[in-house]
Amino acid sequence: MCGIVGYVGPATPSTRPLDVAMEGLARLEYRGYDSAGVALVTPEGLATAKRAGKLANLRGALEEDPLPGATAAIGHTRWATHGGPTDTNAHPHVSEDGSLAVIHNGIIENFAALKAELLADGVTFTSETDTEVVAHLLARTMNGSADLTAAMLSVTARLEGAFTLLAVHADQPGTVVGARRNSPLVVGLGEGENFLGSDVAAFIAFTKEAMEVDQDQVVTLSADGVRVVDAAGAEVHPRRFTVDWDAAAAVKGGFPTFMEKEIHDQPKAVADTLLGRTDGHGNLVLDELRIDEAILRSVDKIIVIACGTAAYAGHVAKYAIEHWCRIPVEVELAHEFRYRDPVVNEKTLVVAISQSGETMDTIMAIRHAREQGAKVLAVVNTHGSTIARESDAVLYTHAGPEVAVASTKAFLAQITACYLLGLYLSQLRGNKYVDEVAGYLEELGKLPAKIQQVIDGEENVKEVARSMKDATSVLFLGRHVGYPVALEGALKLKELAYIHAEGFAAGELKHGPIALIDEGQPVFVIVPTPRRPTLHAKVVSNIQEVRARGARTLVIAEEGDEAVTEFADVVFRVPQTPTLMMPLVTVVPLQIFALALASAKGLDVDQPRNLAKSVTVE
Repeated sequence: MCGIVGYVGPATPSTRPLDVAMEGLARLEYRGYDSAGVALVTPEGLATAKRAGKLANLRGALEEDPLPGATAAIGHTRWATHGGPTDTNAHPHVSEDGSLAVIHNGIIENFAALKAELLADGVTFTSETDTEVVAHLLARTMNGSADLTAAMLSVTARLEGAFTLLAVHADQPGTVVGARRNSPLVVGLGEGENFLGSDVAAFIAFTKEAMEVDQDQVVTLSADGVRVVDAAGAEVHPRRFTVDWDAAAAVKGGFPTFMEKEIHDQPKAVADTLLGRTDGHGNLVLDELRIDEAILRSVDKIIVIACGTAAYAGHVAKYAIEHWCRIPVEVELAHEFRYRDPVVNEKTLVVAISQSGETMDTIMAIRHAREQGAKVLAVVNTHGSTIARESDAVLYTHAGPEVAVASTKAFLAQITACYLLGLYLSQLRGNKYVDEVAGYLEELGKLPAKIQQVIDGEENVKEVARSMKDATSVLFLGRHVGYPVALEGALKLKELAYIHAEGFAAGELKHGPIALIDEGQPVFVIVPTPRRPTLHAKVVSNIQEVRARGARTLVIAEEGDEAVTEFADVVFRVPQTPTLMMPLVTVVPLQIFALALASAKGLDVDQPRNLAKSVTVE
């Protein structure tokens, strides 16, 4: 959740280290945070500033009391775990002698035992955080060594839990040392300067060249080099990569909010995820799927593991993959998966879906699955992420950076990637001929234009949403692939507008939820194509059921579907689309609706309360 930035530049002190740190923290605000701070290495020693609240509070403090020029900097936006969001608990945390500063993302699970040990030795603590333990441990270790890297290796060997740590020391003015375990860290490679970040957004304004830091590795950053060692201190040579989006992609692009921009990014996100997936003969090719074809042919069960919106993408994938491949698919919430003794073996393919690739619940689930012999395929948006590295194969979405906390374009890109996976498996296993797969790909290729058509009609949706800003409860109904769309529509409204919203399988109405319907209750209904007449007729009956009990029905239906008109108070039209692909168009009005209703209430749609973009602790 927390945002982390590190920088080392020329030996002549300047304002650039602070400028880089503050710019990086601003680009990491989307991760969610409740305080912010920086530490600089200056000729006079360490200089720090930190404030609870938004980054603007820290900027104000720096304007009132400027920090001196520096050669290195670390910066942090904190999401409170141990200790409330106060100035004192904000990072960085400094050793007793003021010579060393640390920032930290994650949780030190054995901090209580380590703190008791330090207290017994007379150390004085000033905060309630687990992080301060690390600052004191590093400082005490440094008493016997002038090498911050060696101290970091020694201290991290004692730590349990999940962490990314960055540290600076007054006696090493041209160095930042970082370490990671179960928490993201990436290096940015510059000319005469180098960078660290919890993701590439931290330094994308300064360089596109990056390097992965893997599990239990320690990185030493200087102006002219980067050295990475493993837990035993042996030098390693991590993979380098080039970031394929630029700083402009992480700004609002003229839209009032990141979320609105990202809704408008969706046609391109889907198109880019489809790009370059066939060979010259029309065969579907997924180059990142480096799992032996014989193993994929032998798979007898697929388990999708994910959380939140990604889990709903998995539910859509279940319908498509089972239909195309005739393989049973289970969808599991990652945080439940490993605690219920799941049936997993070497013939199970686990598909892990995560926008960030750093979702801790999902990381722990894939580790458990691999221990049981399963192959793991990751569907992620972030190159070099932990889930991507720890999986047997990766299918990257190409949605670009998603800054708003509530996911939109990542959801559509995840569904698209899962469609590609399903079609690939169906081709590989002989369930579908090449020309059949080509037909599905042709239909998928039409989706970006159809999504754009829905977006072009957004003002109608926004007008209805603004008229409902005082609503206190909204229900969502769907069948077949419309059911996970209903769940996602409800989640978006909860995340953004802070009101009761609930999605149901429409067939469940008579089994209890219909008791919620009374006069004026808003109910969204996602209607399947009339080309599935039995399914369509069932949902039209559901609309009649709730309408007869006083509900206000807001219906999402295909163009030309006049059967719904008589029973709908409002109809939002989407282009005609094959049944399994309809979620890519039917979810878009629900995203726009949630955005507009929350905006009408004056709420922050990019950073909803209590939420963070990437949940990196269990």
